[in-house]
Amino acid sequence: MPAFHEIRFFTDIAFGARGGPERKTDIATLRSGFEERNSIWYHSRRKYNAGYGVKNMRDLERVIAFFEERRGKLYGFRWKDKFDFRSSIATGIVTSKDQSIGTGNGVNAVFQLTKTYGSTFAPYTRNIIKPVGGTVKVAVNGTDQVLGTNFTVDTTTGIVTFLAGSIPANGTAVTAGFEFDVPVRFDTDYLEVDLTNFEAGEIPNIPVIELKM
Repeated sequence: MPAFHEIRFFTDIAFGARGGPERKTDIATLRSGFEERNSIWYHSRRKYNAGYGVKNMRDLERVIAFFEERRGKLYGFRWKDKFDFRSSIATGIVTSKDQSIGTGNGVNAVFQLTKTYGSTFAPYTRNIIKPVGGTVKVAVNGTDQVLGTNFTVDTTTGIVTFLAGSIPANGTAVTAGFEFDVPVRFDTDYLEVDLTNFEAGEIPNIPVIELKM
């Protein structure tokens, strides 16, 4: 597993950044003009540019210090995606019934937090491995569970573990709601900043890319 620091990048700067998910699709155009398309990646990978969130010298100083402490590309960190950081819609309220994370069988006590996108044609399920502490809510067959009494959650992996006496019975629906971060790293070992151009309004290039862990 890549070296990772459990620290979140500055939220105010991240909220001014630009970026989103990327996919890899191989397309072969046949002589007939028809296409054959194949998805190279099962999971999307998010990319951001933190430079768009840097508005003043103090922001720039904070980013440089954060970059140095991460040793450039070496250490990963948490990133709050302003467009996608909740189990509900971004403007919604997190509830314990937002996302299905499995079905009980009376034996399994461990469930991975996930978020599903779409519902009709080809829903995509994404593992959530960096939930935000204090935000995770869990329900079994619609009944809210109590953190520390019925279950625990590992905020470094997104694993929910039901405690003895609370393991979901066979056929019961296990659901969850949460806020989450994206595990990322800097996508450069070199930050080039021209102060003259920066003061004139030029945006520094500070690329950030999602880590697959």
